[in-house]
Amino acid sequence: MVPLRSNPASLALRSRNKVRNASRRAFSSSRTQCSYDDTVQNLRIGKHTRVIYQGFTGRVATGNAKDSLAYGTNIVGGVTPGKEGEHLGLPLLPNLRRAKEELKPDATAVFVAAPQCGKAIEEAIAAEIPLIVSVAEHIPLHDIMRVSSILRTQSASRLVGANAPGIISPIGSCRIGFQPLPTFAPGHIGIVAKSGTLSYETVASITRSGLGQSLCIGMGGDIIAGTNMVDALRVFESDPETEGIVLVGEVGGRAEEDAAEWIKEYRKRVGEKAKPIAALVGGIHAPEGRIMGHAGAWKGAGERTAREKYGVLEEAGATMVQHPEDFGGVMKTLLSQSGRDVKKIVGDAQRQQQKRGYHTMRRRPVAPVQLPASRTGSNAFVQQRRGLLLGPDQASAPLKPYLSQSGVSLSDSEPPKDAFHLGVTVDRTERSPCLVVSPSTQPSQLPERLRHFPYDWREGPPDATVQSAIAHMQLDAAPPAALAQATALLQALAKMYKEKEAVTLSGSVSINDEGNLILHQPTLTLQFDDAAYRSTKRQQDIHDLRRKTREVPEELEAETHGIVFVKLSDPAANIGTLVNGAGLAMNTIDALRLHGGKATNFLDTGGKATSETVKKSFELILQDERVKVIFVNIFGGLTDGGMIAEGVLLAFREVEMKGVPVVVRIRGTNEGKGQKIIAESGLSLEAFDGFAEAAKRVVELANGR
Repeated sequence: MVPLRSNPASLALRSRNKVRNASRRAFSSSRTQCSYDDTVQNLRIGKHTRVIYQGFTGRVATGNAKDSLAYGTNIVGGVTPGKEGEHLGLPLLPNLRRAKEELKPDATAVFVAAPQCGKAIEEAIAAEIPLIVSVAEHIPLHDIMRVSSILRTQSASRLVGANAPGIISPIGSCRIGFQPLPTFAPGHIGIVAKSGTLSYETVASITRSGLGQSLCIGMGGDIIAGTNMVDALRVFESDPETEGIVLVGEVGGRAEEDAAEWIKEYRKRVGEKAKPIAALVGGIHAPEGRIMGHAGAWKGAGERTAREKYGVLEEAGATMVQHPEDFGGVMKTLLSQSGRDVKKIVGDAQRQQQKRGYHTMRRRPVAPVQLPASRTGSNAFVQQRRGLLLGPDQASAPLKPYLSQSGVSLSDSEPPKDAFHLGVTVDRTERSPCLVVSPSTQPSQLPERLRHFPYDWREGPPDATVQSAIAHMQLDAAPPAALAQATALLQALAKMYKEKEAVTLSGSVSINDEGNLILHQPTLTLQFDDAAYRSTKRQQDIHDLRRKTREVPEELEAETHGIVFVKLSDPAANIGTLVNGAGLAMNTIDALRLHGGKATNFLDTGGKATSETVKKSFELILQDERVKVIFVNIFGGLTDGGMIAEGVLLAFREVEMKGVPVVVRIRGTNEGKGQKIIAESGLSLEAFDGFAEAAKRVVELANGR
């Protein structure tokens, strides 16, 4: 276990939860009549699930459907606008309305590119498809906010995603998404994860242990998820096939905190019969203020760090692991300690595998799945950036047209100690925008006094919500002018938030001697959704303000090659990292620390890395003179292990390695081929199976041993 008990925060958590729950009551009360929460049981997929595809005849959907059909998924047809007939020997219909009437689907796989995906999801909601699975990355945040506001008003459809690998039931032979099939095996462990690559390595560990999986839910790495960890936990609790539960979280949002609250209540309610739960949180050593690959992998104001979320989950009763390859052994131990018959569980899983004639670790690997157009093709390289943050000196230009509506003056002075914090951001748990306010801006007080006031994206904040926010700021007794200006400012920021597709708009305000409200420019944070411009070319005026001359050159170079690269600032760091997948890259940095090593960078090659991508990754890493050794940590889910090994060899032939040693760990798809290529290369490469052994050797080399 990672020794993090020095960060418990239980009293603060309880205090924060009281404030948070109180602020949500008005916004959540409609659920008693029409509840999206009631749709969680739609996640119970299996042999019975009738699946259709939206975008059925596209290249991506066609390849995916072929693999899913071979796996046993009950695909009954699909939709491509304007087309009718047959595809893959199945009915092809021109619209979703007819597909609903004639095919009677239980679920739809939305294989539609990001610019049109929001509309496709809305069509599925209108058709009342029980389960909607959206896999596309780079769907604009405000498109998903609109979708979420619609979902809240109904109790027929459940969304998984977006930007998620999907949902798969190995025990029920049903796959809706692009999960790498060779990793999965029928069994009895339920898994929910934000990260795709971390979930694949988790699945592989569970498979190697003989436990197998009952249901695996990809929550996705976006800011807003249609299905979160608590939703998954509710399904796992009632699922008779699930004997144990695994949570895979990461930096950003409150999903892990909400899960911890649920786990505490569950263990209290069920007692000794509670199903054992193990968890991991990636990004413990993620730098403050950076977006770590996934659109949602950043810590917002008032949110807990990954380290703190780790401690909260541990205190709630989850058993924490250091690395996903540990989950298999840990779950076996926990099942035994809970009084469950581990031999019976493993034996039943093996019988399920034999019955299907399918064993994931021996079966010929399925070819890596091509991702939707929003992840591949000519636009892939320019879509790797995550968000646009304008500095205080840039903030006044886009803000002034809205500020003029409020009567609030913009000052270039620093705020006084008695200033107030206000703004608009996203409430990830409520899946909506919210006013975010605090009566204090002091760093020691802000996290605990910050409060969210969610509102409907389509309607904007009602006056009662605005007044509640002002009361929490303790401005309701302010001079009449300042009170009116605070009201107008919050309404103006909410308008700007929607019209300019922002992620966060915030700053500090104070009351001057004349009784007027002043907004302090040095405190302004204006963060905008990058996907709105990259995917749909909306908000060009905002994104034209990006100043590349002030960005890290290596990070800009990486962006043009489809690589997500973050240069870490620790002068003592000396290990370059090359990883496929944002979650796995974060966890690699964390786990290296536990072995005494420090990474110079975060590098995610992406889910469809190529040999050329690997070569470019080496070039980027070697630009840093701190690097003494390079650690290539690949779990082959969608990425082929053999291809990665060829990329490493290509780098050695064409890149000046400067005598820097390389340690390679390849697991997953075609791991044997990749390991053989490395072993027989005749080059100064060291290959390992397990992470712990590889990390130990990396640290030895970094220290000159």
